[in-house]
Amino acid sequence: MKLIVILFVAASFLGCNAGIKPIEYGHDECYYCTMSIVEQQYGTELITDKGKIRKFDAVECMVNFIHKNPELKYDHLVVNVFDKPGELLDVHSCIFLQSESLPSPMGANLTAFSTKEKALEMKQKVKGELYTWQDLLDKESL
Repeated sequence: MKLIVILFVAASFLGCNAGIKPIEYGHDECYYCTMSIVEQQYGTELITDKGKIRKFDAVECMVNFIHKNPELKYDHLVVNVFDKPGELLDVHSCIFLQSESLPSPMGANLTAFSTKEKALEMKQKVKGELYTWQDLLDKESL
């Protein structure tokens, strides 16, 4: 009986640990601009150090939110990537292409790619600039 109680308590604590949650496209709302998140190539998610999940409909919304909340500490920053729609990857491993040929939901025309090679491949098809996550954070405005 003690073992069952211990397992139940342990499972309860594990359930409290918030991790990355899949975006529910067409249902979830952007924490920054309140638009519905509908495009599987552009959603992003931020998980604070306290386990609070903030979902965004575009990279620029998450970057702007971070700029306006510099004191915020976070455990995870993930983004949907154009070459793997619906899949959330760590922003630090992604490359971002800014191109008018790939309009993002909020108009900054930022699109994430899983690798530099994928981003360069798309850049050959459309004009644009490549950025790392740190490059985007260093920009004053998007």
